Amino acid sequence: MRALRNLAWWVADYAYAGHWQVRAFLSRTDPASFRAGDALPVVVLPGVYETWKFLQPLVAAVHERGHPVHVIDLLRRNRRPVPEMAERVREYLVDHDLHDVVLVAHSKGGLIGKRVMTSPEGVRVRAMVAVATPFAGSRYARLLPLAPTLRIFSPSDATIRALAAETAVNSRIVSLYGRFDPHIPEGSELAGAVNVELDTGGHFRILAHPRVMAEVIAAAEPAGGIRPS
Repeated sequence: MRALRNLAWWVADYAYAGHWQVRAFLSRTDPASFRAGDALPVVVLPGVYETWKFLQPLVAAVHERGHPVHVIDLLRRNRRPVPEMAERVREYLVDHDLHDVVLVAHSKGGLIGKRVMTSPEGVRVRAMVAVATPFAGSRYARLLPLAPTLRIFSPSDATIRALAAETAVNSRIVSLYGRFDPHIPEGSELAGAVNVELDTGGHFRILAHPRVMAEVIAAAEPAGGIRPS
């Protein structure tokens, strides 16, 4: 029964991903339209092969609550190494003089966000809400020797290991993940973080889970922040 349940979640996951990839391709929404707002700033970090438009439903919902939402166009489809992408995010925070930032990240975006948090500019980051992030890597990456963009997720990758050793910022991270993730068999639990296992499965479709939005709102409340793990 568990195998059938996981298969159903897998099928639903790819249906969701396919739908929103097409929507993202067709969307002509200007990301600058989301930068207005008086609440705490939110910076969106998509996963590999994703643009910010893949997260547009979440972006729109956060913006409607008064938060200026920043999209970093220089990430493009997020195919470059984590340190390089983190440097682009760090430069963006400095260039736009952003403080008390809440990072909202999916998958690889969470690795980029944690790298930023461990940099000198990490003081600009209030918290990060990471969804389905391979903090410990994924053993499936070892099966893709000809795909360097995905091979970086190997548990033995130098960046994955270096980030795992950086634990001081974990208390400012909320990690959300499903009971089954077809891309990350190791799971997304992060020691010292607030770990939230959702009662569903998938790597993509959990972005639409109401708990994700609830955690972003909680992290971005002026008097709120990350609750104890």
